[in-house]
Amino acid sequence: MDISTLPKVPGARKVGKRLGRGIGSGRGKTSGRGQKGQGSRTGSSKRPGFEGGCMPLIRRLPKRGFVQKATGRPQAASIVNLSQLERCGDQELITPEILKAFGLIRSADLKVKILGDGDIAKKLTVRVHAISRSAQAKLEKAGGSVELLEDNAAEDN
Repeated sequence: MDISTLPKVPGARKVGKRLGRGIGSGRGKTSGRGQKGQGSRTGSSKRPGFEGGCMPLIRRLPKRGFVQKATGRPQAASIVNLSQLERCGDQELITPEILKAFGLIRSADLKVKILGDGDIAKKLTVRVHAISRSAQAKLEKAGGSVELLEDNAAEDN
């Protein structure tokens, strides 16, 4: 097989417009550019978002959503629900490293917060950075206990 045996595909090659070839062609004289004006001139092109000289929409709308890059905002905690802790098998101690190993959080370096969605029947010791009141109540009702990592007593609700 070589290039001479390839079939022609209909519509694969488009014949370009023949501009400026007399009035009988339909694209003579002004060559499809209309009469005078910005668009009729050579090299005419407007940037994306140009609105004819009036104030563009992007500048009429207010600015929103500035987020400081390195400082000022604490990194969001990884969220794990009580119902997800059932996946951890026969583990009695739950730490961020174990949650990472079971694929419940992306990184063990980030803070972890346990929320009270779902029920738990196992007796677990949970060692995380923060826990909601409802999750803590459900864990203690099942016979488990909670140990907070670092001093995050203010963030436990």
